[in-house]
Amino acid sequence: MNLSKQLSDLKENHLLRSRRVASSAQGTEMNIDGEKILNFCSNDYLSLANHPKIKEALISGAEKYGVGSGASHLVSGHSESHKKLEEALAEYTGQQNALLFSSGYSANLGIFSALRDEIKWSLQDKFNHASLIDGNRLIGLPIQRYLHNNLDSLQKKLKKQTGPGLVLTDNVFSMDGDKANISAIDKILSQTDSILMQDDAHGFGIFDPTIPQDSIYMATLGKAAGVMGAFVAGDNDFIEFLIQKSRPYIYTTAIAPSMCEAILMSLELIKEGSQKEKLLNNINYFKNISKQLGLQFEESNSAIQPLLIGSSNKALQISNKLFEEGFFVSAIRPPTVPPKTARLRFTLSANHNVHQIETLLEKVKNVMA
Repeated sequence: MNLSKQLSDLKENHLLRSRRVASSAQGTEMNIDGEKILNFCSNDYLSLANHPKIKEALISGAEKYGVGSGASHLVSGHSESHKKLEEALAEYTGQQNALLFSSGYSANLGIFSALRDEIKWSLQDKFNHASLIDGNRLIGLPIQRYLHNNLDSLQKKLKKQTGPGLVLTDNVFSMDGDKANISAIDKILSQTDSILMQDDAHGFGIFDPTIPQDSIYMATLGKAAGVMGAFVAGDNDFIEFLIQKSRPYIYTTAIAPSMCEAILMSLELIKEGSQKEKLLNNINYFKNISKQLGLQFEESNSAIQPLLIGSSNKALQISNKLFEEGFFVSAIRPPTVPPKTARLRFTLSANHNVHQIETLLEKVKNVMA
């Protein structure tokens, strides 16, 4: 394995990824790589990751349960706090039951591993998250995709499938910020022998979930909810089936009960709604100011606002210039996005203020001039 050559090639093509180091709590204002910056690339959409009530709940949970669960859910790691959180998530999503996972990635792989012998095919939106693609590969099914958010393409692909299968889509797409039409997809699938599964990692807590009957719903708890983990919601039989068959669930240590206490408080703040209202106002303000400045962002009504650049080198240069000016905005490059579609991915949080948004966009316009 000539790993040095591969790393050198990545660097030469401006595709080498690097990590910046934060020395402060997650928030709109942070200290990263020793610099004070305004953060516009966090998934902490509702600004809950450093919320005092959630921190208090975490500390209280640690005092009661300690700092680790100690085992998998099926051994001794399933606490009363895990049970309460699963019940609360089921109620919030309007489903019969819910099951906790350590991450959205493991949840998606866990669903595929459980359904290995139950489905004959799967069909995915072309822009689905990598974890859905990897879950597909995990069970040896061919990777089949329909055109992004294209219902005609979905219908044409469905006609070629036989037997029970799975149709998978993100709800809010992580790199483009646009949304799937869940109701329209469900209507198409109602005429087939297939199940709809949606990954709502970037919509949970912000948009009211649309969960058709007999479908599969997965959402994460480390983005808008501000903590960590993920869950799958559905009917009782499906959740029980996952408990029995999902390898990532069976063979992974449960998340700490103290984290469950923090998420329970986060869920209460989400239901209260004030942070959501602030975020939605910021999204509208960002879109209006960017149009006034003539910045050509992709169409998105979510917290994810992409600015298509094309060249990986140029996207990286702009991202670095913005960082030097005090703004942290990620350059997203292949293979995360298709070739020649490198972009700046701006993400908004509830605690951004209008001055920060205006200053950022004016700086972006100047840097790109």
